[in-house]
Amino acid sequence: MTGISHNTAVVTLTPAPVLDRTYFVHDLIPGGVNRADGVGEELSGKGINVSRGLYLAGIEAPAVVPVGNGDTSVLERTGSTKIVRPLWVEGTLRVSTTIIENHGTTTRITEPPRPLTADDWQAVMDLTEKTVIETGAKWLVIAGSHPVDQLTGEFIDLTRLFDRMDQMGVRIALDTSGKPLNTWARSGRAAIIKPNCEELASAVGRTLLTVGDVIDAATELCNHGIEAVLASMGSDGIIAVTKEGAFGAKTAPVKVINTVGAGDATLAGFLSAVTTNPLAEGETVLGVGFDVIRGALTGVQWGAIAVTQPSSGLENIDHLPESFLIEAPDRNKYLEEPAHA
Repeated sequence: MTGISHNTAVVTLTPAPVLDRTYFVHDLIPGGVNRADGVGEELSGKGINVSRGLYLAGIEAPAVVPVGNGDTSVLERTGSTKIVRPLWVEGTLRVSTTIIENHGTTTRITEPPRPLTADDWQAVMDLTEKTVIETGAKWLVIAGSHPVDQLTGEFIDLTRLFDRMDQMGVRIALDTSGKPLNTWARSGRAAIIKPNCEELASAVGRTLLTVGDVIDAATELCNHGIEAVLASMGSDGIIAVTKEGAFGAKTAPVKVINTVGAGDATLAGFLSAVTTNPLAEGETVLGVGFDVIRGALTGVQWGAIAVTQPSSGLENIDHLPESFLIEAPDRNKYLEEPAHA
């Protein structure tokens, strides 16, 4: 892509990609026959979505993806050949079906991740490391659901990737959920994690009722070694927490069409800001070596524009809404819904 800067490269890894089929309907009739007004198909997954967003900003962001060889035309058919670096594995892609009604309600059904063999996962890590070296990337995004090892039934192990990225001075942004998030959030290995409130509650093992609860939970994970926690609060934006402080970032309300992929857009916006506005050596913002405030303010803009678009991946970053910094979030404000552990 013209204008891409090699110095701001980001590599993403999507361990469990998905073929995302979206059906647009006037009004969904549960249990009835529904005719679609339109149908879309994308090769998706959280890391792929982040890559697509970053390419829109002129930032090189190859997406490493294990892709089932049962559908070898999927990259070309979904326009993914320039973004995805595939590791072809035996099997088929899992499928996610999204139904979007005209008034904005979104229903999604997603198949579980396909298991990987130990050899395939080793090859995925090799390709990821190779891509990071070739691009000179300083950030690796590991995003989305984690598959299990086909033989053991255990989730894939990220230890080698964390070790190698540490050796190369590459920060990892981790965006996942469930047991993998709970495990790695307490390991202190990732520079950034981006949970929603439910995921954050699960990671600390308690219900979160207020903004103060969110800040305290994120601070707990920072005390384990995470540099910054970006806690997504839906229409209320995000709460960003480091060991040295917390702040909020949000935009004015926007018309919501499709919420799928909004969190991925937020992370892409965050990384676009911190990679193109690097801090001087030794400089910090709230105790971390990247501009977490600028990143959060840009991230909520991208997340807000994403929900106004019909696809799960960003189509453009034009006409971004203004973002606002909340220096002292109201700790007593109740969440729209309690976040249960």
